[in-house]
Amino acid sequence: MQQLYLALLIGGLVLLASIVGTRVATRVGFPSMLLFLLVGVVVGEDGLGLQFSDVQLARNLGTAALALILVEGGLTTRFTDIRKVLAPAAALATVGVAVSTLITAVGAHLLLRMDWQVALLLGAIVSSTDAAAVFSVLRVLPLPRRIAGLLEAESGFNDAPAVILVLMFSVVPFVFEPEGAVTDLAFELLSGAAIGLAVGYFGALALRRIALPASGLYPIATFGLGLVAFAAAGEAHASGFIAAYLAAVVLANSGLPHRSTTRSFAEGVGWLAQIGLFVLLGLLVNPSALTVDVVAAIVVGLLLLLVARPVSVVASLAGFRVPWRDQVFLSWAGLRGAVPIVLATFPIVAGVPDSYRLLNIVFVLVVVFTLVQGPSLRPIAHRLRLISREATREIQVEAAPLDVLDAELLTMTVQPPSRLHNVTILELRLPDPAVITLIIRDGHTFVPGPDTRIETGDELLIVTTSRTRAATEARLRAVSRRGKLAYWFDEYGEPD
Repeated sequence: MQQLYLALLIGGLVLLASIVGTRVATRVGFPSMLLFLLVGVVVGEDGLGLQFSDVQLARNLGTAALALILVEGGLTTRFTDIRKVLAPAAALATVGVAVSTLITAVGAHLLLRMDWQVALLLGAIVSSTDAAAVFSVLRVLPLPRRIAGLLEAESGFNDAPAVILVLMFSVVPFVFEPEGAVTDLAFELLSGAAIGLAVGYFGALALRRIALPASGLYPIATFGLGLVAFAAAGEAHASGFIAAYLAAVVLANSGLPHRSTTRSFAEGVGWLAQIGLFVLLGLLVNPSALTVDVVAAIVVGLLLLLVARPVSVVASLAGFRVPWRDQVFLSWAGLRGAVPIVLATFPIVAGVPDSYRLLNIVFVLVVVFTLVQGPSLRPIAHRLRLISREATREIQVEAAPLDVLDAELLTMTVQPPSRLHNVTILELRLPDPAVITLIIRDGHTFVPGPDTRIETGDELLIVTTSRTRAATEARLRAVSRRGKLAYWFDEYGEPD
């Protein structure tokens, strides 16, 4: 039990340090995923001395974390944003991955004298963009929806082809048959997509008809269906990653109840998965062994950034009318993160010769080029005139942290017994400066006026300050119990 308490204590402290560090990193423009990696390195063997070298456990936990991140990405994706870009996104996720893999592998073989199996593995490992990195960028960068949707869909789709290629190239002894590889790739992608769509459709159908006893169970059930799609596809030897993402997209866009709660829950789980994944990968790497492969990592990174990624974007989008500015930005925005590092553990577990070197190269590549690409995305988007000044001002206002404003956002649903029904906003008389900013009624959202009457079933969004929160909650309770004349009946909303 003492070991359990110590493990929980260390885990809790690492989690809290990562969360606090995320706020600091956001303020200074430092990519948060690198902060999580740094936490793992500091706690690890060359830092505080925590020993961790179980590559197979890291691979299994990393794969599970990637599934959680993809489910979170799907649950926070609006189909209207990606509907028009599904075809180019699919091309980027298949043709783009193949072209990027081939160019990177040839370059690694010729420039670094790598064996063909290791070179192909390296190309496949770094070929896909990282869902966690892309989703985090899209939260703070006000890109046009055509670009944001394309990046979002590509990062959700392209993990699956990359994983399939890595598994194909990890066979020992290495035998590669192109015709069989194409057939296997097509089967795994199509069957995984079919399983994901089926789980999402029937899961949404069931959740609409089943009345769960608590609203908090709906986000858990929705997230669980995404994991079911991932595991079911894996058991069927199909792509679990594409199944998980598509199932989550279908569930998120099926009009299920408690969508805002589900979205918040998904984001929390996604952040937890990211923190755990990057800290784990930081623990796995031995920093003292990285210096040998720094030059190789920079060479491969430059080849990927300046040649492989742009060529793959141009080749994938040749049949689509995508403006050249969009293609330039897409070429630069191919962020790498946790996915390549997790994929680098696959050949190690499979026993591929010289595969430990792949882990070191990929780790250095991710760290160096995330530092280069991440902070430069906004200036490049401005230079390409993809972000207007109005959009920048809007996102800065929208993204202002509530704690900076000393404000809090409250939500409540007016239940049938409540006497808030038929009370106007003016009659409610919330303490200043509390205000009801939005009302969600029958699936429609609107801003209330002073004469707007509250109705049973309304979901109220209330912004207040930390100092007046208690008084605001008390006033809501009082009116809910005795109506707008609650104070005449000596009802002041004291907690039960």
